[in-house]
Amino acid sequence: MEVTANAAENEQVWGGGNRPLNASYGKMMMWFFIVSDALTFTGFLVSYGFSRFKNINTWPIADEVFTHFPFLHGIDAPMYYVALMTFILIFSSVTMVLAVDAGHHMQKAKVTFYMLLTIIGGAIFVGSQAWEWKNFIKGEYGALETKGGQILQFVDASTGKRAAIQEFALGIETERATHQSNKGVWYEDETALPTVSLAEVKKGFIADENLVIRTQELNEKGEKTVLSRAASLEKLNAAVGVVEGANLIHNEYGNRLFADFFFFITGFHGFHVFSGVVINIIIFFNVILGTYERRGHYEMVEKVGLYWHFVDLVWVFVFTFFYLV
Repeated sequence: MEVTANAAENEQVWGGGNRPLNASYGKMMMWFFIVSDALTFTGFLVSYGFSRFKNINTWPIADEVFTHFPFLHGIDAPMYYVALMTFILIFSSVTMVLAVDAGHHMQKAKVTFYMLLTIIGGAIFVGSQAWEWKNFIKGEYGALETKGGQILQFVDASTGKRAAIQEFALGIETERATHQSNKGVWYEDETALPTVSLAEVKKGFIADENLVIRTQELNEKGEKTVLSRAASLEKLNAAVGVVEGANLIHNEYGNRLFADFFFFITGFHGFHVFSGVVINIIIFFNVILGTYERRGHYEMVEKVGLYWHFVDLVWVFVFTFFYLV
């Protein structure tokens, strides 16, 4: 009798009446996960903010980094595509709300339709983020790097626009070999060679009187510091290598910490979105198969909806920190 009474009491705690916050066990566990994950993202963003504050004078300007838009080659469109990505992800949160509401009313057809829209929105966002990564890694203009890690970019003084090193570099008939330790070339391995060598960039720069160097330091107006022609020629001698695009070691856009945080935080968030898309697909097929109709409720849709809203909310903060501020 005592065992039966305890079982009945436990069922009442999680089955109704005395449920904490009037939530089921599954929703409570989802909230625990969301809170812990929120603290993780908070730590990442606080670290980013601290690093940016310490290197504020050399931090890249987002409007000059994220300027690409698909199928609009050569057109300067700062932040447009990132804004579109954000809109798509937020709109997917709306469709998720509609799916949850339809589930409350046991409307299977509407749940199926809105879950499909949510999956499509999430997939577009993940694909867009991969495309954004590709352009960030590849780079557009290229730059030189000094021994101290300072980035030197090039500007056409006659137009005030950035100049790509591939366009003004002059070819030199010399053999270029990738450093490989097993072949005894400098006794260390090296990544793929840049499209142009340092000597070719220097030769092209000297030959073009309109070119000047822009350093990564910001001036009083919050713009990159542009040197005079004479100062540029002097600064050119400090360069030790060519940088194209960005990775965890080199960054043509400016301070290398920017690329490190960009890859880590946006990649971590992108993994969350990808995981959410996979989970949504599983729930979607369960809805089609009538799993939740037989259970008599669509609580699983509501639980995955909580996760999806959290992922969208995190992106709002990531978008603000990396692209707007």
